[in-house]
Amino acid sequence: MQKNCFGCNSCIGYEVLNYSILNFNYPLCINCQSWFKTTAQKATKEALDLYFELRKRGVPAELEKWDGFKTIDIAIVEARINIEIDGMQHSFSPVQARSDLMRTYYSFMKGYYTLRIPNQLVRFHLEETADMITDILSEGARKNKRY
Repeated sequence: MQKNCFGCNSCIGYEVLNYSILNFNYPLCINCQSWFKTTAQKATKEALDLYFELRKRGVPAELEKWDGFKTIDIAIVEARINIEIDGMQHSFSPVQARSDLMRTYYSFMKGYYTLRIPNQLVRFHLEETADMITDILSEGARKNKRY
C-alpha cells in the first residue's frame, strides 16, 4: 500500500507510512519527518491539521513561518496572508487581544492580511474551514492577479 506524503506529496511506501503514522500521526516521507521533528512539533494540533488540509488542496502554505517579528502559525506568502489559529485565551484576555491586534497591525503594515481562526472551528469543521480559506485565496487571486 502506497500513499502520498502530506508534506510534499511524494509517494511513500508501507514501512515509512506505518512509522510515520505511529510516530507523527500524519503520512510523511522521510525528508518531511525530519522537517516535522524540527519545525512542525512547535505547532498546535489545530495548526498542523489546517496546514496539511491546505497543502492537500495545493495551497503553498508554510508552517511556523518567522516574519522577522513573530512566528506565524500558517503563512501563505504568495497571497500575503497570515493565518493565526487562536485558542480561547485570545477571546477572554484583554492583554492577549491587544497583543493580537498589534501583531495584526504590524503584519498589515508589511502588506499581509491576517486571518484569525478559532481553534474550535478547525477542530470541528476542518474541511469546511480549509475550503473557505481556499475560496478566499482563489477570489483574492482573481481580483489581484496574484497567487
